[in-house]
Amino acid sequence: MPTRRPVVAGQFYPGDREECLAEVRACLESPELPRSLPPSIVAGIVPHAGWAFSGSLAAMVFRAIQDRGQAVETFVLCGTAHGYFGRQPGDDGSAEWECPLGTVAVDLALRDDLVGRGVVVIDPAAHRREHSIEVQIPFVLHLFPQAKILPLTVPPTPGALALGEALADVVAQTGRSVVCIGSTDLTHYGPRYGFTPMGAGSSGLHWARAVNDRAFIDLALALEAERLLAGAVENGNACGPGAAAAVIAAARRLGVERGALLAHTDSNEVMRRTMGMTGSDAVGYAAIVF
Repeated sequence: MPTRRPVVAGQFYPGDREECLAEVRACLESPELPRSLPPSIVAGIVPHAGWAFSGSLAAMVFRAIQDRGQAVETFVLCGTAHGYFGRQPGDDGSAEWECPLGTVAVDLALRDDLVGRGVVVIDPAAHRREHSIEVQIPFVLHLFPQAKILPLTVPPTPGALALGEALADVVAQTGRSVVCIGSTDLTHYGPRYGFTPMGAGSSGLHWARAVNDRAFIDLALALEAERLLAGAVENGNACGPGAAAAVIAAARRLGVERGALLAHTDSNEVMRRTMGMTGSDAVGYAAIVF
């Protein structure tokens, strides 16, 4: 079986091993985790922009799982379908994924189980040029070196909900330590993205973060997977609503009653804080655990 090679190393995150490791450690240093975390974590939502913008938020979710002392066997990494046009959640059939820190094995048994249940298909195009899962791999490999992954690109269709419920059933039936991670950014606002329903400028950017992003976050925290999926398609407040809906559906079926927001920001705020400048466009990022 083939190895999935990196396609955005050196762009979204460092391609050199030592530079990548240093950046992983830097992302894990801040911001601080909230004092109150769920006693155990079965799922999370992470952003997937370049690490300079959202790496610290993605790292928070993996650090929160580590903080709970969980010995995770497999991370099911549900990614955004930026360029994948299949209707069902898909994997490309690879046996392992490579990143600058090494390789991580795919959980072939779990994949076969989900394929057998009819909720996952094998499609060579599933991860082609897709970055939303790839940028999470170094965090998994660094913090959970013994864990396997199951990478699935998840379109915003009812199949996302079916996948989440099937994942929960597998976990409940087998008792395995599986954590489901959904990778999505939030509102892409501004002229660059062709999305300015509240006008260009600061007032529109404020609405994107305080209202549109927040609508997605509130539905996620309440585990309203169906409403989140429909709302994101209608309101444009997430690029990966299928990925998010899948992990929320899994968490809900496993008995989680409420999610926990670890952090929420946007690219303009990051630029303001780190570069002393802002722009006319912004992308929202959130870190959530269940």
